[in-house]
Amino acid sequence: MERIGIEALSTGFMAILMVVALYVGAGAAATEIKPVSFIFGDSLSDVGNNNHLPRSLAKSNYPWYGIDFGNGLPTGRYTNGRTICDIVAEKTGLPIPAAVLDPSTDDNTVLKRGLNYASGGAGILNETGYLFIQRLCLWKQIEMFRDTKMTIANKIGHDKAEKFINGSIYLMSIGSNDYINNYLLPVQADSWQYAPDDFINYLLSTLRHQLTTLHQLGVRKLVFTGLGPLGCIPLQRVLTSDGSCQQNLNEYAVKFNAATKNLVTDLSSKLPAASFVFADGYTFFTKLIENPQAYGFDNGDTPCCSFGRYRPTLSCVAAAKLCPDRTKYLFWDEYHPSDAANLMIAQGLVDALKHSTGSSPHSPAPSPFPSPSPSPS
Repeated sequence: MERIGIEALSTGFMAILMVVALYVGAGAAATEIKPVSFIFGDSLSDVGNNNHLPRSLAKSNYPWYGIDFGNGLPTGRYTNGRTICDIVAEKTGLPIPAAVLDPSTDDNTVLKRGLNYASGGAGILNETGYLFIQRLCLWKQIEMFRDTKMTIANKIGHDKAEKFINGSIYLMSIGSNDYINNYLLPVQADSWQYAPDDFINYLLSTLRHQLTTLHQLGVRKLVFTGLGPLGCIPLQRVLTSDGSCQQNLNEYAVKFNAATKNLVTDLSSKLPAASFVFADGYTFFTKLIENPQAYGFDNGDTPCCSFGRYRPTLSCVAAAKLCPDRTKYLFWDEYHPSDAANLMIAQGLVDALKHSTGSSPHSPAPSPFPSPSPSPS
């Protein structure tokens, strides 16, 4: 069995499952305010917030996005179907959080479903993604969460609001744009102001401040998902002469993950009542890319939705062509995993979650991610 980040995953998701079991599986009283989940992040988690940013250039509100979700129309998700957060919510019994900028979202929505603040193009740093004109950077997402807490306190009272915020689950997946749409772009000042290690220090000092601020606002159970192999996404591979991964970008991701894991572990040990956990799926996703057939995929290096020879200038647009079987492609577009890939990753997280509360403390933990399918004899 593969063992990929199991310590971080099982520990973090144990906290989630404990809440789910107490309030969903066991059934809370009708008058009980049940914990929900709140999402912070970028396009990997955005469920439509950028649709409501009129000047944003980072949108996915056109075909063929959303073709495998609901009625097949675009939802603002940057994939053909569900995000990883959608699937984790479905499989744990938690409601899918509403987009914070959706006009239909109100106080009752927050209490029943939670909120998703994620925004395509967003980064840890304020300057990340400025070429997209409008996006909700992480500091802005935290500011909006603060406003959410104040609104809930006004509705149900300070003490109940504090219990609600303390008991809810927080998922954060962010950082890739700080490289792809900031540090790797020569037009961005960060690209020439910082050496690689200095840039990571800049990111981590900012992230420490942000996570500490969230704790001050009442966040107690948070899972931070690390970066995948950035140099192996189709956008980066198509820019090489032979279609191979850009290993220097992968090294950035590995170093960022190591530093972030240390940061999250440090904060969790020092902040009162904090259960902050780093979930690392880098190795597993690399295995998917290197040997997709072993996991049921046919393609791990090109996007399902593509504009052919005009890649990457034009990618998944209305005139693009789709692959013959969307369940067999690891990537949906130049940047983002397909629904099938998201399902496999999310299932691995949920399996780790279930095992973490159902095992003897002395029994060895299995891999949170599936092992390759056996080769046909």
